Amino acid sequence: MAMSSGSWTAKQNKDFEKALAVYDKDTPDRWYNVAKAVGGKTVEEVKKHYELLLEDVKRIESGRVPFPNYWNHSAGKTPH
Repeated sequence: MAMSSGSWTAKQNKDFEKALAVYDKDTPDRWYNVAKAVGGKTVEEVKKHYELLLEDVKRIESGRVPFPNYWNHSAGKTPH
């Protein structure tokens, strides 16, 4: 059974982020390689995920969305 493009596991998101770092915009067949690295996603699904990610970044940078506070759950460490 194929996964829907709307549901991405934490591992798939992490693999997606790593793949974006490895395969930059100048990489031939970038989206094919990213999809292969993620697993369980098509080229179209990873492209769409990237577009949604860019939209989120734009919203955050324009100040319309508060930036998530990633420090809340940092194993007892507090940022200085």
